[in-house]
Amino acid sequence: MHDIRTIRDNPAAFDAAMARRGMEAQSPSILALDEARRAAIQTAETAQAEQNRAAKDVGKAKASGDEAEFERLRGIVAAKKAEVAEMQAKAKALDAELTNVLMTLPNVMHRDVPDGADETGNVEIRRWGEPRSFDFAPREHYQLAAVQDGLDFETAAKLSGSRFVVLGGGVARLHRALAQFMLDTHVGEHGLRETWTPVLVKEEMMLGTGQLPKFGEDSYQTTNGWWLVPTAEVTLTNIVHGETVEEVSLPRRYVAHTQCFRSEAGSAGKDTAGMLRQHQFEKVEMVSVVHPDCSMEEHDRMTGCAEAILQKLGLPYRTVVLCSGDIGFGAVKTHDIEVWLPGQNTYREISSVSTCGDFQARRMNARFKPVDGGKPQFVHTLNGSGLAVGRCLIAVLENGQNADGSVTLPEALHPWLGGKTTLTAEGVLA
Repeated sequence: MHDIRTIRDNPAAFDAAMARRGMEAQSPSILALDEARRAAIQTAETAQAEQNRAAKDVGKAKASGDEAEFERLRGIVAAKKAEVAEMQAKAKALDAELTNVLMTLPNVMHRDVPDGADETGNVEIRRWGEPRSFDFAPREHYQLAAVQDGLDFETAAKLSGSRFVVLGGGVARLHRALAQFMLDTHVGEHGLRETWTPVLVKEEMMLGTGQLPKFGEDSYQTTNGWWLVPTAEVTLTNIVHGETVEEVSLPRRYVAHTQCFRSEAGSAGKDTAGMLRQHQFEKVEMVSVVHPDCSMEEHDRMTGCAEAILQKLGLPYRTVVLCSGDIGFGAVKTHDIEVWLPGQNTYREISSVSTCGDFQARRMNARFKPVDGGKPQFVHTLNGSGLAVGRCLIAVLENGQNADGSVTLPEALHPWLGGKTTLTAEGVLA
């Protein structure tokens, strides 16, 4: 959420920042609403002071026996009391309206974010690994013989509908091994704190990280008001919701493996084949809570953590900076990591690492207490996939496929698979 004082101080800069996201000038309507709110507050405070003065005079009139003056002043007190209540209610309503407006506006992007209308404006900053040359036409993951008994879309459709899958046998174990490999690497080598969190959260938690109010249709809500998390970003970031932590406790670096749920609103007909885009999936999510001076450096560090997983698995990838037309609502800057999928002959997103500045912290009222004893400041928050487990499974299957339908598995995974090195054409780990 934005600081109204920043908009007041430099409305032109704020409008320029929103224009980079393709939005019209926002400051005129915001400042008019803010002015009305402040005027209502001022009127209420003035009326309150007048009520207090009249209340003191009522006592004096009563003591002096001046009944007429007593009644006159008592009438003034009653009128001012009603005026105070009316103005306070108006100020409260205007404050809620202003907050709602500010909650629906996207974050101000970093100056380094390239301009662009859509994903075609994203800028590649590096590549790692060479895509494998096949002496046969590579297939997509769901076409491989090795997964015909392990990826069951028909049963999933019977159970839940489209965009679900039932994993079985060697494929299910491979999927589990990938998640464990990611967690153990992030904890053991990258210094993240392993965390287990609920997948059902209160509405204010979704508001805190920016999924609400604007993107409610992208998530699922239960009949009793809980929301299913679209990612563990929601729970991990909100650990500091409403807290004022000590500066010495920063940075706080978390990692969690959770089920995730997304309605995929607006993606009808997109990536319907296979398990690339599902309503229920698993992710290993990283979240950092840091000092404001450290957020850009932390962004690069987190990107490196995600890239390290792909490097260990031997999966070629490229890293891009998202442009102004593709960056997410709450992000200051985002790196997308795209893994090579030979079955599609293209790179596809497998991780998105974003720094949000104090945008989420303002929504959560999450601050830190400086060691020098100064005024508490808002923390900065970052999040990123480390990685999307299902998409990593797809990449392992497609990059390791053989002409006979089997899959050669990355050496880094062997310890998590009991020494197994191959998923046979029959779907058995061997």
